[in-house]
Amino acid sequence: MKLLIVEDEPSLREIMARTLRGEGYVVEQASDYTSAVDKLAGYSYDCILLDIMLPGGDGLQLLKELKENDRRESVIIISAKDSLEDKVAGLELGADDYLAKPFHLMELSARIRSVARRSMVGGRKGFTLGNVYLDPESSRVEIDGCDVALLKKEFAILAYFMQRPGHLVDKTVLAEAVWGDHVDQADNFHFLYAQVKNLRRKLEDAGANIELKAVYGFGYKLVFPEDN
Repeated sequence: MKLLIVEDEPSLREIMARTLRGEGYVVEQASDYTSAVDKLAGYSYDCILLDIMLPGGDGLQLLKELKENDRRESVIIISAKDSLEDKVAGLELGADDYLAKPFHLMELSARIRSVARRSMVGGRKGFTLGNVYLDPESSRVEIDGCDVALLKKEFAILAYFMQRPGHLVDKTVLAEAVWGDHVDQADNFHFLYAQVKNLRRKLEDAGANIELKAVYGFGYKLVFPEDN
């Protein structure tokens, strides 16, 4: 899952990001209203952790704009303003959950997992495409019922594409989705090409009837062989 933390308090934002990255999430950060708007204008996320009180704007207004634009991101409001009115206002605007400060990081992780489960179509625990099953909660992949061992980034790439079958994904968008803010540290896309190459080989060796197809000069898309 790719998360966006919108929080103006640097130490809290950093410890949240460090903890969630340690649990396998791709995490990006925004410290104020304007930077959050910029992030959301360029990228999509699975879940947004949104403070209400932000420099330069109101978190509830940002939430309202997300829902008016039919954005699909789940939103968990995280705020020191824990009055009933604020909680009701956020939930009525479309937030998926509300967590008042101070909170334990274990509770934050549990709330994210809960929101992720609720957002899956039909309450499914994982994703199935062809003979491939992927469970994002346990980081497990099965092909024809047999476990397939993937490295962390290989799993993240496969999870991204299994939620977007048949979609042509630009390599820059894919790198940003999987590596988050740290993608700027890379001088080229060799790190991405290597991960995708290994993932494609593992899928083929395990007999997957889906394929990550390279589209020259652009990126990749996940297809069934008959769609090639």
